[in-house]
Amino acid sequence: MDKYTGIDLHSNNCVVAVIDAEDRVVCERRVPNKLDQVLALLKPYLEELRGIVVESTFNWYWLVDGLQRAGHEVTLANTTALVQYDGLKYSGDEHDARHLAHLLRLGLIKPGYIYPPELRGIRDLARKRLELVRCRTSQILAVESQMARQTGGHISSREVKALTVSEVEKWHWPADVTLATQANVQVITALNGAIGELEKWLHERVKPSAEFAILQSVPGIGEVLATTIMLESGPIDRFADVGNYVSYARCVPSKRVSNGKKKGEGNRKNGNAYLAWAFVEAAHYAMRWNDAAKRFYQRKKAKTNGAVATKALAHKLARACYHMIKEQKPFDEKRCFA
Repeated sequence: MDKYTGIDLHSNNCVVAVIDAEDRVVCERRVPNKLDQVLALLKPYLEELRGIVVESTFNWYWLVDGLQRAGHEVTLANTTALVQYDGLKYSGDEHDARHLAHLLRLGLIKPGYIYPPELRGIRDLARKRLELVRCRTSQILAVESQMARQTGGHISSREVKALTVSEVEKWHWPADVTLATQANVQVITALNGAIGELEKWLHERVKPSAEFAILQSVPGIGEVLATTIMLESGPIDRFADVGNYVSYARCVPSKRVSNGKKKGEGNRKNGNAYLAWAFVEAAHYAMRWNDAAKRFYQRKKAKTNGAVATKALAHKLARACYHMIKEQKPFDEKRCFA
């Protein structure tokens, strides 16, 4: 009889539930997060196993990759799209694992995308760069704030990035303040070096790609944004159409409408936060350097407000990037802003 497996994954263990075609539990056990123990638990059902569903948590890489290497058919469950069960007085990890297996048997799982392992590392490296840049920005703002508090003056972010510990000493601030600011400067210096190394590595990896050059033809998109958009988009064929892509990039509003009236909102955070950031950044630069983009933004702003107009421009650029990558063609201003 066919068997189906649901795995409720946690930080240090996972609950594995195997059910048959009639929803009867044939095996259920909590095991440590060790691939060999998970595979050993599933081995007796190997010939009858028709699929495994794993909850998409922060640490799914090792489990999904390991199961696929072992020859299993694995589905990554998009947790925000799961059909929930109501009316239960008690639920726990075992119930969750069984429910995942049950949904898999019924074909009700909306799968999450399993990013190719050979590309996943470079994508995560680009995310790490962004994380470090944001960390550096917080340190820079701390130094700027300190300058404003101590002197009433201003220091630019470019000047802060170039500061040294000895230069801070020459400001003759109180000893406590000097030490705090020097700590900020030391962190900024370390982050400058780390970010520079990551950017060099990323550029060497993505430069040969045709998509990298194509994306840079869009006004407002340089090396950093092209890298982010290319790596976060992944193989463009995974999106059925442009609507799916711009929704994934969070460039469309989340709302429910009936008879022309708004009845509510969905999950606005569905999609890729990194793509959303990249296209909004691209919109800010595009309206600054491209006349057609600026005119589009101003028309939208006259009807709504600046934030909505910026998001509308980001939506335009996202649609353009989808077609450019899919058709392997550079940016066409007339086609984008017709």
